[in-house]
Amino acid sequence: MRWSQTLIPTQKETPADAQIISHQLMVRAGLIRQLTAGAYDFLPLGLRSLQKASAIVRQEMNAIGAAEVLLPALQPLELWQKTGRDVSYGENLFKLKDRHGRMIVLGPTHEEVITELVSAYINSYKQLPLSLYQIQTKFRDEFRPRFGLLRVREFMMKDAYSFHADLDSLNRTYDDYYRAYERIFTRCGIPYVIVEAESGPIGGSASHEFMAACSAGEDLLVTSDKGNYAANVEKAETGRRESTFGGDPTGPLEKVHTPHLPGIEDVGKFMKVKPKNMLKTLVFRTTNAGPTLESGVNPRWVVAVVRGDHDVNESKLSRAAAEHFQVRGIELVDDEQVRAKWPIGFVGPDAAIKALDAVMLVDPDAAQGGFWAAGANEIDYHVKHFNWFRECGQPLADPKKVVVADIRNAIEGDPSPKNDGGTLRTSRGIEIGHVFKLGTKYSDALGAQFLDDQGNQHPLIMGCYGIGVGRILIAAVENGHDERGIIWPAAIAPFSVVITPIKYDGEVKSAADRLYEQLNAAGIDTLLDDRDARPGFKFADADLIGIPIRINIGDRGLKEGKVELKKRTAAEAELVSIEQIVDKVREMI
Repeated sequence: MRWSQTLIPTQKETPADAQIISHQLMVRAGLIRQLTAGAYDFLPLGLRSLQKASAIVRQEMNAIGAAEVLLPALQPLELWQKTGRDVSYGENLFKLKDRHGRMIVLGPTHEEVITELVSAYINSYKQLPLSLYQIQTKFRDEFRPRFGLLRVREFMMKDAYSFHADLDSLNRTYDDYYRAYERIFTRCGIPYVIVEAESGPIGGSASHEFMAACSAGEDLLVTSDKGNYAANVEKAETGRRESTFGGDPTGPLEKVHTPHLPGIEDVGKFMKVKPKNMLKTLVFRTTNAGPTLESGVNPRWVVAVVRGDHDVNESKLSRAAAEHFQVRGIELVDDEQVRAKWPIGFVGPDAAIKALDAVMLVDPDAAQGGFWAAGANEIDYHVKHFNWFRECGQPLADPKKVVVADIRNAIEGDPSPKNDGGTLRTSRGIEIGHVFKLGTKYSDALGAQFLDDQGNQHPLIMGCYGIGVGRILIAAVENGHDERGIIWPAAIAPFSVVITPIKYDGEVKSAADRLYEQLNAAGIDTLLDDRDARPGFKFADADLIGIPIRINIGDRGLKEGKVELKKRTAAEAELVSIEQIVDKVREMI
């Protein structure tokens, strides 16, 4: 491609609305341009990189026996209503009504559609397992699109789905995708870490995320300094932390008036108490309480208590409530029903002890003696010198009423769950791939069944596997750049080589044209900068775009039969014989 024949609108200034480096450089390098909030034009260079990443994804999907399909972006709302995800996706789901009054969804993902498709054709165990994938545009009505391609409303995604007759088959295919993802990100030149993850609105029994480092990433990664544990903060466990509830009271219970203070930080400042010495008590309403427990408690409420400087992890809390109290679903809400029962914002742990329809889960760091401040169970009041045994009494020791469990987000410095002396560290990252074991969630809801060898019907067992193709580009730029611009991994650079004639005329033009033809004939995708511009301007643009190899051609070098060859990451160029340049470039890439 000749520079004069394409669209590469580079710019020197950093866009005012670009907050992270990948957004800044991809706009400055002329790869993308925002059309409207959360929707971007892919310009020629950006599209070339996107297509190269897609080609690698496609090759690895085909290599494990997945067959490519292309499914509609327009999906009937009824399918989403059958699985309940029209509710769980909430306002992120784009909905529209056609001229006949039918409700349609712009697909953010395709679990419902692919399950409906497979149920129409697969009816026997002999047709299983089956893997299908697509690379297609998705739509999510993000409330606040930001960070360039990181959080958008329209994006390119590879989503794959597998269908099985038994769990062993699912596990084998899950491992195939897991290894394929390792190869994809390695080939794309993306540094990544694999973490245990929550399934979120997709659902399922197990999942792993493939994360790339990004200082502005929205995901918090938790890893052990021993190198043997990694998880998303939503999933991350901690090692053993002792709890006693013990210790004598630090003083008589002191009631403090705390009006008009919106958060625990403000309350702490007013009371002159550090958040780590406060008990944060949150009340969750159960959505499926299950049977009355042996203690006589019917748990309509789950009360969670953590230290004031910690955050409740709802996924952990939900699992602990299910394990210990047979509660199948919780929700943190603040409405009239809740406020009629609880003084939200001022609840103390002792309120859960007194409530016959509530159970309590306490994080080990909160289940300690010493000085505590807590809610006073009265609007606009807190207490100092809260003591667990004095205020809560004997029910505190009843495991049918109160359980100590890991229910908070892991933080820097926590013990590793491997209990091997490791310490947890945190870092920021972005999700570039995710694999799920879905089980039968969607096949049950949509009636997708098969007959076994005895003629009995069973729901199809499913797996789901996604890659954000655009996020591969983000990860590459976030992890590969310097003060001059992007440093692309060779596999997904828009071009492998750029030829920059010092002045595009005479012998230099002839030599540049010949070399351009030779490189392209050798299968090396090459950009020829045929602009009438100063050499320094051309060099700066080439570095900004991040093309791995630059060949500079000038009169002085040609007199010796040589050209300058410079790697994007090298400090200096080297002189190479023009007869050897094609072989040299092929060797380098």
